[in-house]
Amino acid sequence: MDITHTVMKEVGLLLLSEGKTIKVKAEGVSMYPVIKPGSMIYIEPLNSGSFPMPGEIVAWKREMTFVVHRLVRIIIKNNQSFFITRGDSSIYEDPPVTKDQLAGRIVRVDTLKGEVKGSDQLGIKSKYLFNRLLVWFYFKTILLKRLFKFQNERENKSFPGIT
Repeated sequence: MDITHTVMKEVGLLLLSEGKTIKVKAEGVSMYPVIKPGSMIYIEPLNSGSFPMPGEIVAWKREMTFVVHRLVRIIIKNNQSFFITRGDSSIYEDPPVTKDQLAGRIVRVDTLKGEVKGSDQLGIKSKYLFNRLLVWFYFKTILLKRLFKFQNERENKSFPGIT
């Protein structure tokens, strides 16, 4: 990660600490198909006395970025709460995080197609294996699109002036 990511994360954390909702761009596929790459995610800060509930999608702090995954369960050990999250298409659960590591909850997702998903549409039951298959198809589709684009460009160069 570069300095830009670090600064943006720090600005985001500052805004969340001031009670502001922030908007970030989804980059990975771990929450596919609920959150697709390129979607805009709205992170709302957690109120001081509130805990997210299992099934909600939360953002937690990791090094220079946020991880946006679904809360699977909460474990209370020695009067401390530990939050277990997992991406909807991830194979494994994430390591436990503490309340201090939680940045907020996801309250809205704007897709690349212009659809808006509110928090009521984000709390679905994950089908991990099915979602991983969808991710596999997603990457194969991208690969095929690139292959056809390359093939078309190559054919156009072979016959200049003919389209």
